[in-house]
Amino acid sequence: MTAEPRLRSARSAPVQPGYATGERLMRLPSFWIVIALLVTGGVRMTMIAGRFAGTYPVATTTAIALFALLAVPFWLVVTELDFLEREPLALLVLAFAWGGLVATTVSLPGSAALDDLIAKLGSPHLAADWGAALAGPTVEEISKTLGVVAIVLIARAQVNSVLDGVVYGAMVGLGFQIVEDIVYALGAVALAGRGDHVEPVITTFLLRGFLSGVWSHTLFGALAGAGIGYLVVRADRPWRTRLGVAMLAVLGAWASHVLWNSPLFRDGLGNGALALLAVLVFKGLPPLLLIMVLVRSAHDREADYYADQLAKLGDPELITPAELEVLKSGSRRATARWHARTRAGLRARSAVRRLQRAQARLAVELSRGTPDLGRWCHEVRRQRRILARLGHPEATAPEGKGPWRRTASTVFTTALAIAVLWAAISTLGGG
Repeated sequence: MTAEPRLRSARSAPVQPGYATGERLMRLPSFWIVIALLVTGGVRMTMIAGRFAGTYPVATTTAIALFALLAVPFWLVVTELDFLEREPLALLVLAFAWGGLVATTVSLPGSAALDDLIAKLGSPHLAADWGAALAGPTVEEISKTLGVVAIVLIARAQVNSVLDGVVYGAMVGLGFQIVEDIVYALGAVALAGRGDHVEPVITTFLLRGFLSGVWSHTLFGALAGAGIGYLVVRADRPWRTRLGVAMLAVLGAWASHVLWNSPLFRDGLGNGALALLAVLVFKGLPPLLLIMVLVRSAHDREADYYADQLAKLGDPELITPAELEVLKSGSRRATARWHARTRAGLRARSAVRRLQRAQARLAVELSRGTPDLGRWCHEVRRQRRILARLGHPEATAPEGKGPWRRTASTVFTTALAIAVLWAAISTLGGG
């Protein structure tokens, strides 16, 4: 029996039918509601950008360019989180647009209104100290979480793991973070009162984009998205448990945001660059570590499921037992590509990556029982033949090479990031 007929007998993945494109999508009321909200938010943000561009054209162009460049590495990291089952580009763009157009449009006036309410019900002193910590997170986290809910409503089949919720939540947060930072940068230009100068833009970019970006809205959105993903996909759990986990995740995103915006430790560690760096790490590291644990757990669960699908094939030409273990781990996949590069050159590295991508896609199609399985079997074999011609027939690496290299790379990257952060803070006058 050949591999392709055996693929058709595989167990389907535990996902429900969804709406991707076409007439079925057009008939969804939720689709048109999302489109209307995106158009409304787009018009509003275009008006804001237009007013700034008319008064500060150079500063506006600089702000958009700098933060657009900042979005690129974040986008690449977020989309790479779910290597085994990558999300459709259209939905990633929609999530990003929701964060940048809808959530910001709601949050800018909503946060200001809630801040005024805190001042009236509490005191102006309370609003001055804690307004940004209470008003902003409350409005912003709700509006961003609704973006993940919107993805679920119009494309349920594309949210079939907790990791999918993480990816969409992070993308919503990224869109919000980039657009909000552009608005803040241009507001800083207007507040400086020196005309069309780029210095306030660069300062805002370093503070809000470079220094705060890794701990900010992308991270909070990912945490809330994990909760929505759990609510949607864990049908094996009671409804109350799923709802409780989702609410706890959104509350965790809100609490992380409150901690980040709070005045805690504002004066307690001094005014030097090292003190400011310590505050950034103290406030930002806990949610970062939490989302890393969640991503690892969700990735491992998803990897085990898809590995089981591939293991049923029993065809070493499609995937060997050693490659199966490599495919389940991001660090092992990277190590396998590195080993191919050192042993057989750049072409081998590219072929290993394409082979891994084809194997992952084959696993997804196998789990869904789709008729497009033969295409990915053919692609796997094609990349296998390329590797064989290059003298590197299997996408694995010798035991023991990967962890040491990964550890050294992590230590170096961490040390470099701390050095750059410290230098940036000192440049901004913190030292």
